[in-house]
Amino acid sequence: QVQLVESGGGLVQPGGSLRLSCAASRSIFSINPMGWYRQAPGKQRELVAVITSGGGTNYADSVKGRFTVSRDNAKNTVNLQMNSLKPEDTAVYYCWGLGVRDYWGQGTQVTVSS
Repeated sequence: QVQLVESGGGLVQPGGSLRLSCAASRSIFSINPMGWYRQAPGKQRELVAVITSGGGTNYADSVKGRFTVSRDNAKNTVNLQMNSLKPEDTAVYYCWGLGVRDYWGQGTQVTVSS
């Protein structure tokens, strides 16, 4: 069992940046892959970015070139650097990991608005 806790959400103006962090309660070495999903009001939860233990990454087309996912296996963290934010990035962002089952964080709100 592992708990995932997100932090770093908030309100930012269009074009701004935010960095989300996800801290795991134990080693993430065996949790592979890990990443981030998001859910906007009235929409389904969607994949944003994932990263394998070896550093391989995959991004949603809508965030390619703007978002960067990273993981630190020694610190048991997964991060999402979000640049050039747009209003359509507004959503609750969830940390996710695949171990013996899917693990989810509680979510952190990101609002992009002027």
